[in-house]
Amino acid sequence: MSVKENKALVRQMYELLNRRELAAHFKLLAPEFVEHDNDRDMSLEQVKEYNTMFSAAFPDATSTIEDMVAEGDRVAYRVTWRGTQKGDFMGIPATGKKLEITNTTIVKLAGGKWSECWATVDDLRFLQQMGVIPKK
Repeated sequence: MSVKENKALVRQMYELLNRRELAAHFKLLAPEFVEHDNDRDMSLEQVKEYNTMFSAAFPDATSTIEDMVAEGDRVAYRVTWRGTQKGDFMGIPATGKKLEITNTTIVKLAGGKWSECWATVDDLRFLQQMGVIPKK
């Protein structure tokens, strides 16, 4: 795939997430997909479970791609995520608070699917906005 096609695939993934079309979103992940996060690696099945739980807790969540660069089979981007915690999330009861965080990700693409990604999530700001830990 070309760099232009790879960037379009990343945009498509976020369009699907923003429309809550999780089944279509998951079809764009390769069976061997692995997501490397700050604190863990997740398989495709773990990503499906996490994203389903996340969507239930933040039903109005939207993501906006702020920056994107690509070379070869990789796309790097910065995304701003916004949502309201309306359900339990990772043992944290619904707060009703509006949250906004920025994440950066590098995606490796193969055969028109995401095969691997490395995500840096602003967990500290996320937990501060939910009121789990104090803001400095």
